[in-house]
Amino acid sequence: MHDFKFKGKHLYCEAVSVERIAKEYGTPCYVYSYHTIIDHYRKLKQAFSAIDPLICYSVKANSNGAILKALVDEGAGLDVVSGGELSRALRAGCLPDKVVYASVGKTDREIEEAIRRNILFFNVESFSELENIDHLSQALNVVSNVAIRINPDVEPRTHKFVVTGAITTKFGIDFKTAEKIFVSRKQFAHLTISGIHIHIGSQITESAPYVAAIKKVVKFIRRLQKKGVTLECFNIGGGLGIIYDRETPQTAEKFARKVLPLLKLTGLKIIMEPGRFIVGNAGILVARVLYLKKTPRKKIIIVDAGVNDVIRPALYEAYHTIVPTTVHQGRTGKADVVGPICESADFFAKERKLPVVKEGECLAIMGAGAYGFSMSSNYNSRKRAAEVMVKDTKTYCIRRRETLDDIIRNEQIPEYE
Repeated sequence: MHDFKFKGKHLYCEAVSVERIAKEYGTPCYVYSYHTIIDHYRKLKQAFSAIDPLICYSVKANSNGAILKALVDEGAGLDVVSGGELSRALRAGCLPDKVVYASVGKTDREIEEAIRRNILFFNVESFSELENIDHLSQALNVVSNVAIRINPDVEPRTHKFVVTGAITTKFGIDFKTAEKIFVSRKQFAHLTISGIHIHIGSQITESAPYVAAIKKVVKFIRRLQKKGVTLECFNIGGGLGIIYDRETPQTAEKFARKVLPLLKLTGLKIIMEPGRFIVGNAGILVARVLYLKKTPRKKIIIVDAGVNDVIRPALYEAYHTIVPTTVHQGRTGKADVVGPICESADFFAKERKLPVVKEGECLAIMGAGAYGFSMSSNYNSRKRAAEVMVKDTKTYCIRRRETLDDIIRNEQIPEYE
């Protein structure tokens, strides 16, 4: 559930009219519901209360500092995948011992900074990376904590670009190699290798792939225990799906009922890395209708937001519900909703049945809280959108709209000879 609802003919975020937000902050702009973010985090925490997991919000889903701070204040840890995200996590007040660090391509500089910050642990994705972290830890004269990210070879039903648990992907380490690492872990004198990590994909709407992956890991843990290997934690990753259209994703409670019995068998500290589940339906992108265009074959609604603002439809063929912020009687029939970018892939919907919309009015692109702004760009030298947080009756600008100076700040034009 989320806090974007119609009151009469107008769309509201919590107790604030979306039209009022668009008028005050301009368009395109992202609008987030504070209560939706916190409610989704609490639902997951409550569903798994029996094992008291560390819930590390996945920063890549939406990295705005105001969102990170709100979750950190609720007790969340953070899952980061770059030095930039680590910096954001610490700036938001997250304690280093609640930060976990994934990524298949951590640089020496990123690893060294994380070591100095004394983060909870690295999720290690290759043998080479393991050796490198050991080497860098030795140089810094510290012992670093790591978990081995295992690729369980489970392929959930989701878009192929967000499958990360199949053996054909770049992510994680196979069971055989992982076992060799654990059995010989004493050779890594500057590492404490005491955790297992999995992450099988994103926008997963059923529990079966998780159950399959966790069962494999439980058997693996038992095999390690027989060889005298003790562990401390099991990080089950994230990837829980949300409703964009007609999906029927599992609730936090239903998911917990399926996996809790298996997690309890491990006896380990459980860590989770939800991202989309927390922020996906907590945000919308508000765009203004510039032109209504008719061609011999179709109707086209041209808005002031583009693929640079939300790339998911172009990248994943993703569906986002689109609603007018003001409701009129009647329907436009089928229409394409497109942006101003010079690409045929610059669209939000194709042949979509929509209510009547008028030039100058606004549309809300729903479910844009995750992988919306965080994947946006300055393509076509467009200024990235403003971001607004709503809490009850108040609005907060949590990122101002970019200016041209922001876009060209780091450019230098030389005096050519």
